[in-house]
Amino acid sequence: MNAIAVIPARYSSRRLPGKMILAETGKPLIRHTVESVRSARSVERVIVATDNEMVAGAVKAFGGEAMMTRTDHTCGTERVAEVAGRLALPDDAVVINVQGDEPEMPGECVDKLVAVMQETDAPMATLASPMTGEEAALPHMTKVVCDRSGMAMYFSRAKIPHDRDGDGGVPYLLHHGIYGYRAGFLKEFASLPQTPAEKAEKLEQLRALENGYRIRVALVDYRGARIDTPAEYEAFVRRVKQRRKT
Repeated sequence: MNAIAVIPARYSSRRLPGKMILAETGKPLIRHTVESVRSARSVERVIVATDNEMVAGAVKAFGGEAMMTRTDHTCGTERVAEVAGRLALPDDAVVINVQGDEPEMPGECVDKLVAVMQETDAPMATLASPMTGEEAALPHMTKVVCDRSGMAMYFSRAKIPHDRDGDGGVPYLLHHGIYGYRAGFLKEFASLPQTPAEKAEKLEQLRALENGYRIRVALVDYRGARIDTPAEYEAFVRRVKQRRKT
């Protein structure tokens, strides 16, 4: 069973306004994300969910599919849930959410997450990869701690787990901006109010954990990063230009 991918893409951004349509590479940022997701073999449809006409226009200009959504959503998962509901997807359908500011997310990672969703009985799944202790100290890089069965215990912007004695060797995991859900779970998620940890950390996946839902975490060999600041965007532009040269 193939999946559909929904890419939530807001225009507003506190640290990088209008980032979805920045086009120093010759393409708007959202196009890079759409093209990466389209390379996945297991995705039959890619929809950009946005509340902004300029973002929708940029998507339609390159032949992408955009759907206008409400402006009052508090997170991307709520926006994805609106799209899934309007499509009247069956409860067992797999929906993949790749955040619009993840332009380098490989199709292989999307395929991996679809496979995980087809194998697990958890209603939600995501991806992570190893990171260094120095990286784990950076608050803009989200960390996840898992139990021995691969289920998430907690996500945080803080450095977790805490190395109390400073012995080193703590396994830190970087959480990536991609989620898989069953369509039925999205209905439940969207009906839930924001939770204390979600509000404090500004991490929507904590709403699921705080309400007792399990999140399966799969490891991948991917070290791309979301674009959240001008410096990160400029670094992305340099990478794109370097790849074109080689």
